[in-house]
Amino acid sequence: MNEEFLQARELFVRYSGSLVQMHREGALKTYQEYNITKDTEQQWLQELAGDYLQRLSIRDWEAVAGLETLSKQYQDPIIVDKTASFAYRNIMSADSIVRLMYAEGLVGIIRAHKLLISREQLFSACRTAVQILEAVIIQPLVLDPGHELQQLGLRDKRTLNSRAKKSIEEVEKLLN
Repeated sequence: MNEEFLQARELFVRYSGSLVQMHREGALKTYQEYNITKDTEQQWLQELAGDYLQRLSIRDWEAVAGLETLSKQYQDPIIVDKTASFAYRNIMSADSIVRLMYAEGLVGIIRAHKLLISREQLFSACRTAVQILEAVIIQPLVLDPGHELQQLGLRDKRTLNSRAKKSIEEVEKLLN
């Protein structure tokens, strides 16, 4: 691969394929000069989604946040299925902050894919998100070392619960 192609790919990946973000950051003109085809961009988006899906972990929420951002540019029902499946199997053993972040990320992913996924997929993913959010509300506050409420702009368990309730309301809107 030539140097220009690699530079174009690096820009594209940095902004998760968002031309709007590239424009805001002043990088769009540079990116457009590379004349990358739509097929190549689609391939990059698929690779980026696959990378994020492989990196899903309860140790942090970077991958789910990346999938949420990517879902604004690229929709694939597999993203919803695999993220919801991972969350269903693994997130209940995480601390309160990771649960909240995964659930919020999953809600954002569902929102971006709502028109593309089946009703069954929608209900299943929403059920998983609500179960996680309800656990955040019902269970005591648990924070792993290095995770602080202030990272999310939260003061205490009450503000954490409030944010979880807002996400549950968002799920209700998605289902209506």
